[in-house]
Amino acid sequence: MRITTASSLLQWHKPKLGRAALAILTLTAGLLGGCGGSGSGSEVTPNNPPPPATGGDNFTYRGEKPAGTEDIIKFQNELWINMAREDRCGGCHQVQAPTFARGDDINLAYASVIDEALVTLSDPASSRLVTKVAGGHNCWLADAGACADIMTGWINKWAGPRETSANDVVLKAPADRAIDNTKSFPSDSSSFATNVYPLLTEYCAACHAESAATRQQPYLASSDIAVAYEAAKSRMRLDNPAQSRLVQRLRADSHNCWDNDCAASANQMQAAIQALADSITAIEVDPDLVVSKAVGLGDAFVLSSGGRIDSDIIAKYEFKTGKGTVAFDTSGVDPVADLNLIGNVSWSSAWGVKFADTGRAQATVSGSRKLYDLLLGSGEYTIETWIIPDSLDQGANDNNPARIVSYSGSTTERNFTLGQYDYNYIGMNRTGESDANGEPVLATNDNDERAQASLQHVVLSFDPIRGRRLYVNGEFTGDNDATAGAFLKDWDNGHALVVGNEVSGNRPWAGSLRFLAIHKRAMSEGDIKTNFDVGVGARYLLLFNVSELIDQPACFTTTTEGTSGQCFIVFEVQQIDDYGYQFAAPFFTVLGDGALTSAVPLKGIRIGVNGTEAPVGQVFANINTQLAAGELTDGRQTLSPLGTVVEAKNGPEEDVFFLTFDLIGSSSYTRVVATPPPPAAPADIPDQPTLGLRDFAEINASLAAMTGIPATNTLVASTYEKVKQQLPTLTNLDGFLAAQQMGITQLTVAYCNAVVGNSSAANTARAALFPGFDFSAAANVAFDTPEKRDLIIEPLLTRLLANEVADGANPHSQLDGQADPAELRLELNQLIDNMTSCGSGCAADRTLTTVKATCAASLGSAVMLLQ
Repeated sequence: MRITTASSLLQWHKPKLGRAALAILTLTAGLLGGCGGSGSGSEVTPNNPPPPATGGDNFTYRGEKPAGTEDIIKFQNELWINMAREDRCGGCHQVQAPTFARGDDINLAYASVIDEALVTLSDPASSRLVTKVAGGHNCWLADAGACADIMTGWINKWAGPRETSANDVVLKAPADRAIDNTKSFPSDSSSFATNVYPLLTEYCAACHAESAATRQQPYLASSDIAVAYEAAKSRMRLDNPAQSRLVQRLRADSHNCWDNDCAASANQMQAAIQALADSITAIEVDPDLVVSKAVGLGDAFVLSSGGRIDSDIIAKYEFKTGKGTVAFDTSGVDPVADLNLIGNVSWSSAWGVKFADTGRAQATVSGSRKLYDLLLGSGEYTIETWIIPDSLDQGANDNNPARIVSYSGSTTERNFTLGQYDYNYIGMNRTGESDANGEPVLATNDNDERAQASLQHVVLSFDPIRGRRLYVNGEFTGDNDATAGAFLKDWDNGHALVVGNEVSGNRPWAGSLRFLAIHKRAMSEGDIKTNFDVGVGARYLLLFNVSELIDQPACFTTTTEGTSGQCFIVFEVQQIDDYGYQFAAPFFTVLGDGALTSAVPLKGIRIGVNGTEAPVGQVFANINTQLAAGELTDGRQTLSPLGTVVEAKNGPEEDVFFLTFDLIGSSSYTRVVATPPPPAAPADIPDQPTLGLRDFAEINASLAAMTGIPATNTLVASTYEKVKQQLPTLTNLDGFLAAQQMGITQLTVAYCNAVVGNSSAANTARAALFPGFDFSAAANVAFDTPEKRDLIIEPLLTRLLANEVADGANPHSQLDGQADPAELRLELNQLIDNMTSCGSGCAADRTLTTVKATCAASLGSAVMLLQ
């Protein structure tokens, strides 16, 4: 990212867009006129336009042919055709200036957009068309932000590939904001219990409690007051109770008002929150701290998610709305497939929705129809998600996973599904080689444990050559589709897109969905990695004013409005979830044309929230450097590549941040390091055993080392996977069970079977372990002398008793604590006696069986297990 200061002109990259490239340079556009008002440009007399279209899926252009550059055709196909419908901009701006939606002559509509500077092709999100609908002007949806996102997408498609993918960022100084004494929610919930909780339990418990028949998150009225307090915090504003979400839901949304009087209900809730706020003492900032000016996320520069590969998206959900019962499809591709939130689905302030119980988000069949039309037309697709699974114990089995995203009609019929079963992600897809349920499934390998209860970028793609492919965090999982080469076939246009469950409501998935996009092509691994690297959610640049602390001429500028600061330390900030913010990659910059005249010492940066330094996460406290003009590259001096997480206190609308310094310029703070408490007296516990058990992995490794059979051997590896959970997981002797010994025996027998083999096998491992023994001899001959038996017993004991030391006089001496070799030899000889007591009547394979038994009895004994 390149930084350009506010006093510099914005350096537009000039795309190859015909005359638009030059006309777009000047963006001092007048305002768009509202319906019925005066326009921002000169009056345009329409050329007797045809009757305006009424909108809808069959909306078409019926005017003059495009003339001139290909850019006009692209404008028509990507922007005009979408915004000029009568139910959008065409209701006014076909005839009212500016006439960018006129339907009689696309060339004049194009000229209106260019001449009035209504778009910014090098930064579509800042286009006047976008900011106008974002402000609520004639937004065709219930959420102006969704309209702005859709308009941005249309302009992006018109802009097309650019000569550069890096937009300049113009940093502007935020308004000066002192660090006020602020209030934060106390850990003690007693005041909440007295003032607000009674209203919630009386009027909200029918839905917002775990025991409710139609329970819905957040559990504001939970019988557990700690749960209710945590759920209510982000919905109460201590600085302005009237703007609390709990109040606005009553006053503005008329949500579940009591006594049929929403105004009175809202006033009662506001008074309760005000009483809670009045009971909390404001936090006073330590006057000795060296502090920057304060900023909140509302003062921040919002970074766009530029760099994503979105050219073939046909459905897109960013979940920015944050309220209501609809998650808007902002792909800009009609028909829209907005998701209706059903049951226990709650919004996240970090852009996302959370599913619990049997909640789901579902589009209509008619809205979902575009998936049928466009994906069958392309023959391929990609489902892209950012998710946080709540649990790794979800779904019934591989063939019946919990549904994350599904285009289906029931539990047994679908077009596609991305699901989760325990640690696995599952892809189901209807093709000419599948059944109606999209089986056989594609599942990630059990051993890889791809699903984790953390934020993950999970992607399912399909194309008719490679079939289905799963990607987690930008990486192909390596799981190949057994039906690769199949084509999409027999899809049902009566199915619906559903998220977090099946349409029937009985295949729930528990977790958070931060982003969902459906593309009409199978994305390449490189494109998926690109989107993973871009990340998810809102990112901000927070500018902390340190001008007064540096106190050099470059740090100040004077205008008719007064003197303002120009020296800032900037952090990239992202809200991770409802509970924390990520602060990363701080840098120093000077806005304007000035430069520092001398180096400024800088030491010990800490982040403060709501009047106090954050108690943890202060990774920037070790910074020790100098700010200097010669250290700036592209307008900034990098201070650290690190990042940290800071706890959210009152939520993104209320939390106020500031920086403190141990040293900056001539200002310093003497930080007193707290004396650590003395260590506690050691506990008086009984003597502990000096011996312990080997755990499951150590047992497997020990047997592999003693037999010479690698743990990857097919026979032993399959046995190990079967008995692994039966083997000891802890080394404590007190926890040993008889069932664990059975698992050890089974694994030891597998290793001994592998090393001994059969009489016809050319077994190099057997020859290395038992040199000189005649495995072809009958049992009554193979073991008829002590010397022959020693060919089996001694190699086993040599490996088992690794610390048996020969001292010359006694070839079988041992270390203290070692098992007695003489007793082991006696036991093994008795075993051989029992195994060969059949004499000449023994079976032909008794020799091999006796060696395997001797091997298993010795190597699987307590001698191996103890350590």
